[in-house]
Amino acid sequence: MIRGLYTAAAGMIANQRKHDAVTANIANLNTPGYKAQQAVARSFPEVLIRIMNEGPAGQTRPIGTLHTGVFVEEYLPVFTQGVLQETGNPYDLALESHIRVFEEVDGEQVEIVFDPSGIGTNQAGETVYRPQAFLAVWNNGGEVRYTRNGKLYVDADGFLRTADGMRVLGADGAPIVLDRSLELIRVAPDGALLDENGVPLPGEPRLYIARVDNPFRLVREGNGLFRFEPAGEDEAAPGLAAPGDFTIHQGYLEQSNVDPAQSMVDLLTALRSYEANQRVIQYLDRVLEKAANDIGRV
Repeated sequence: MIRGLYTAAAGMIANQRKHDAVTANIANLNTPGYKAQQAVARSFPEVLIRIMNEGPAGQTRPIGTLHTGVFVEEYLPVFTQGVLQETGNPYDLALESHIRVFEEVDGEQVEIVFDPSGIGTNQAGETVYRPQAFLAVWNNGGEVRYTRNGKLYVDADGFLRTADGMRVLGADGAPIVLDRSLELIRVAPDGALLDENGVPLPGEPRLYIARVDNPFRLVREGNGLFRFEPAGEDEAAPGLAAPGDFTIHQGYLEQSNVDPAQSMVDLLTALRSYEANQRVIQYLDRVLEKAANDIGRV
């Protein structure tokens, strides 16, 4: 009886966290470059149920196993490409990632097929993740962060910054500084910065477009920023992406990849499941009340 209360309560907490993930997605429907998140639930370890004090010398007899509830293990981001929307602003940049992964099979290069979540399997049965390209920026602490929000501007000192004030990094790893006297800056599809005539700027600056081989190692920090968390000390930080791994579209913004219709379905599903677990707790509470007050009185 009490175990049922704990199981239902765990279900309520899990569905509340699923609800939180979906509401965060819906709140960012119009946030450029936002990547949806989904809650991944996992059941608690199995518990072996036994009949106690059964037989001689207090031997026990197994009844079976059961799970005592679920919990939300993590929030996984979804890195599918968002729709590109034209804005006409030359400082709006949409980053389109189209990195392909190949493996050698019988002397031939075979492309690995990924599912919509970006997870695939190679010929050896190992899990492979679709790499993604990101714009590299510096946060206020001078730490490298990654984003797909390409809404930029140039401040009074000539620094190229994101809408939240993060400095955009160049391919040399230093923040990009532009000449304020330039009327127009063009951005080539490979990230090269050009003047209005298509001539490379002095020093040939180029945007730092990072290739993240396992995007699921990225941790969401808010405001469209991610930080890279290596699996071990030997795992290197993301490096420069090859020019053929991405395309930059100037005058466009990548929209959020949240599906509004699916989000509403997920929202209602979590709500109904939450209410069902709530009713189970109310039912068990009434049963316990009768056991304590009515049966106990007899």
